[in-house]
Amino acid sequence: MADTQTRAARTSKRHLFGPSLKSVTMMIADFRGWRRTVARRRALADLTADQLNDIGHPEAHRPALDIKAGLITNMMSMR
Repeated sequence: MADTQTRAARTSKRHLFGPSLKSVTMMIADFRGWRRTVARRRALADLTADQLNDIGHPEAHRPALDIKAGLITNMMSMR
């Protein structure tokens, strides 16, 4: 009977730290992945369009304002 109680005490300590260690390692892995993603985005943001073409990466999407000819006239006529 004493042997069974000793084993039960050992396993409960092991299970106590198991899930928390796993969650800590998951958080560390997620943080490292996030840092890599941020570093990759910063490096790509510093490159010119020609350099992006050289490495085979499509040009970065940047906001552009396209205004068609006659837009103001159409807007004024709607008013």
